[in-house]
Amino acid sequence: MIMQDAGPALLGTAVVVAILIIRTAVREMREPGSARREWSVLRQRRVLAAGAGTALVLSAVGWAYSGPAVVPWAVLAGLLAARICSSGS
Repeated sequence: MIMQDAGPALLGTAVVVAILIIRTAVREMREPGSARREWSVLRQRRVLAAGAGTALVLSAVGWAYSGPAVVPWAVLAGLLAARICSSGS
């Protein structure tokens, strides 16, 4: 079954997301209010468009090669692309 291939992809992306959350929490403990500032950029339309576009393109291209297992990684790549895009603003 194709959906069984998504299990390791979900686990891998969950680990990366957990690392990002822990990193944010450590920064928040050192500098209160930093987490809100760090993630507030995701409210900007340009940033959301860049992240969604990245996730959509990677999902579409990757689906042809590895099926649904690519979707969690594409969403994570979209999130990271949005954060990178926001660092310039």
